[in-house]
Amino acid sequence: MMTTVAIVEDNAVMRKLFRQWIDGAPGLHCVFDCATAEEAIAEIPRHRPDVVLMDIHLPGESGIACTARLKEVLPSVQVIMVTAYRNHELIFKALQAGACGYLLKRSSPDELLKAITEVRAGGAPMTSEIARMVVEAFQKKPATSGSDELTTREVQILAQLSEGLSNKEIGARREISYDTVRAHLRHIYEKLHVRGRTEAVGKYLKSSVMPQ
Repeated sequence: MMTTVAIVEDNAVMRKLFRQWIDGAPGLHCVFDCATAEEAIAEIPRHRPDVVLMDIHLPGESGIACTARLKEVLPSVQVIMVTAYRNHELIFKALQAGACGYLLKRSSPDELLKAITEVRAGGAPMTSEIARMVVEAFQKKPATSGSDELTTREVQILAQLSEGLSNKEIGARREISYDTVRAHLRHIYEKLHVRGRTEAVGKYLKSSVMPQ
């Protein structure tokens, strides 16, 4: 099944390079690319891509604001932020806006294509450094948001979910069975009132202690 991708990147050389990588990979196709948030907001809903590669720093409206607006009209679209900088505050704000992954612009073709595959499988690709910060933020504050508080084990599993780990990998890390992981995830989804992995991670990020 073909995965469609849109690219929002103001660097023309980088935009062309990303498009070549995507169109050269089996099962992937770039349906649209542009240089500004304004053009992305106007055109991407018409193309309805599965995944958007979004530069954080854009001329005019930022990639973070663009992500939030796109998620309003295309809730199912998966946005991967792409940046040249390790700015933790911006990364957290991007995740809170609805992004589900983070890549550095110097990432290799394999890393970029793997990230696209991961988000389509329900993962949240990001560097190990950012993943550790997300885990630490999870552990500072339990998610309430009008729902039952998560148990310590559920917080741990949700944190590993944010790293893009599969149910099998989470089970191996926590030394519990695959079925036990599924049961914990079911309870997490019920408590957070969400339908799946990406929504759970996004909602928990919004309720956790993040830099403002």
